[in-house]
Amino acid sequence: MPIQWDETADVVVVGSGGAALTAAYTAAAGGSHTLVLEKTEYFGGTSAYSGACLWLPGNHVLRRAGVEDSVERGLKYFRAVVGDRTPAALQEAYVSTAPELMEFLDRDPVLEFGYLPFPDYFAAPGRAPGGRGICPKPLPAHLLGTRLAQVRPPISIDQFGVPQERETLTGGQALIGRLLLALDGTGNATLRTGTRMRSLVVEDGRVVGLEAEHEGRALMIRAERGVIVAAGGFERNAELRRELQDMPGADWSSAAPGSNTGDALAALQAVGAATDLTDEAWWCPAVLFPNDHAAFTLGLRGGVFVNAAGERFANESLPYDRMGHEIRAGHATGVSHLPVWWIFDGRFANAPGMSQPAPDPEAFQAAGLWRSADTLTALAERIGVPADVLGKTVTRFNGFAASGVDTDFQRGEDPYDRFFATGDGPNPALVPIERAPFHAVQVALGDLGTKGGARVGADGQVLGEDGNAISGLYAIGNSAASVAGHAYPGPGVPLGSGMVFGYRAASRILEEGR
Repeated sequence: MPIQWDETADVVVVGSGGAALTAAYTAAAGGSHTLVLEKTEYFGGTSAYSGACLWLPGNHVLRRAGVEDSVERGLKYFRAVVGDRTPAALQEAYVSTAPELMEFLDRDPVLEFGYLPFPDYFAAPGRAPGGRGICPKPLPAHLLGTRLAQVRPPISIDQFGVPQERETLTGGQALIGRLLLALDGTGNATLRTGTRMRSLVVEDGRVVGLEAEHEGRALMIRAERGVIVAAGGFERNAELRRELQDMPGADWSSAAPGSNTGDALAALQAVGAATDLTDEAWWCPAVLFPNDHAAFTLGLRGGVFVNAAGERFANESLPYDRMGHEIRAGHATGVSHLPVWWIFDGRFANAPGMSQPAPDPEAFQAAGLWRSADTLTALAERIGVPADVLGKTVTRFNGFAASGVDTDFQRGEDPYDRFFATGDGPNPALVPIERAPFHAVQVALGDLGTKGGARVGADGQVLGEDGNAISGLYAIGNSAASVAGHAYPGPGVPLGSGMVFGYRAASRILEEGR
């Protein structure tokens, strides 16, 4: 029987993070009636938690800030880091479109961006010394009007209950707020919260819409020109995390609660989408909190990480995804690295790094997540690692701090290592651990989202197992297998690539509709 459609739009976008809203804005600005469906009560997804840095080589915002860069240089770097793990055509589509995306967004006065120095993550040809990061400019909250209540709150409020002012939105809050204002300004967009995609609808080999659920009621929504799936990954699905990634569960992810539960992956697979990189995530060290959540942590200014054997296993100042991979690799040896212990001394009043929110030492002590002692021997006993090994580890590290050279893991030799460093010794990334009391804080293997999903073409078109595109269907952001493969080349690659492919997908839909 013919399908009874409840609603029709030209383009339907599933999800409301940075990639999703960029795709929706591109379609709506091009004259297509665009419907955005968000499963939770808030727009923004995990993008709303982020710093909203965008890795987009060679764009005019960088030039305006006096940063010398080019698409060619950016592509050289990206290819050197990612290698052939993802198709060269996909990599080229991402990097070569970066300037075009920024020029397009810059036409709307609501979408303002500026340069933020932040080093690329690998010492590879084409690396930009000061990085290529650009971020949305702060946004006065009152400009959003009633939309403000629909923007997902910062992670400190949303997951940890720590108050944070919202008079001026920054980072991911500003990105989502600006994109919402731009979308509203087109007059061609309908945005709906509390609406979950249940399945995609296929007619004669083409995706023509989807079945959704809103307030317990099934809705059949037709997409005349295309469906763009941008509903994140499966990081909040404990069963899939265990099955596909050998993770103990889903509590340590930074993903927004209620989202990223694998709905998109299941719907894409049900219509024949090929998948890739489901073993991967945008990994990061994350401080464990008393509520069993974990806060993304970067920018170590002191201390060392040790495993259950009481030993260091990597350069603690590595970029967060690289440290995440080191934790996974170490754990695979049979020595527990889940969690690791962050050892530092009494010169620091709090854990010497950047996490949002910062730990509350008293609450952490009460929960057993932070342990202290007047000697390293006593601290080792409190955290269950061999006292002699921990003592040797710290003594050896202190020798490196005195000489300025970490002969084990080369900490402090890379510009990224020194970006956050504040030590006053010969190597500012190496701060000795020598002043009682001594502290240990539990650090889990967190993530900013999974990065496995549908295989896609250069315009985000979903590919089937035979390598051919599934007509009418696109996947972007963490719903698609990442163009970055196993690597995280630089700050803003997840958001930057998602937004580029959102722009390319919507542009292709517009072109095919002409």
